Amino acid sequence: MTASTPPTDPILPVCDEDARPFYEATRTGVLKIQRCVDTRRWIFPPRPVSPWGAHRAPEWAEIEGKGTLWSFVVPHPPLLPYFAERAPYNVILVALDADPTIRLTGNLLREEGGSIGAFDAAQIEIGARVRVVFDRLDDEWTLPRWVLA
Repeated sequence: MTASTPPTDPILPVCDEDARPFYEATRTGVLKIQRCVDTRRWIFPPRPVSPWGAHRAPEWAEIEGKGTLWSFVVPHPPLLPYFAERAPYNVILVALDADPTIRLTGNLLREEGGSIGAFDAAQIEIGARVRVVFDRLDDEWTLPRWVLA
């Protein structure tokens, strides 16, 4: 790809060594995040050591994919070409039930496998109950998305 060629694929998250287990789990339809070995507190985004306890490497644990829609935005063009074709669409921030200080981003869908642009901004409500679903983009990438619970 040259500098003047627009991207045709979505901008994918950074998948470094710290985040790799998160995306490996999403590929299998499971939501996992880090947990402090000493304090049992949830940790997100992923990091090499726990910010609490004895500062050891955190463990990866399955977490229930239910929460509350905490915030959202609806981007409008001009955007990168891949996203401009899908706009307007929503990007939401979900506070997980297991620990509301842990917030994950994604898109609100009407149903699993649905479009990220299916909701009009007026239909999205802060405080709505949501649950995770998984959107398989290809063999490598499966992203968490959200539907109303």
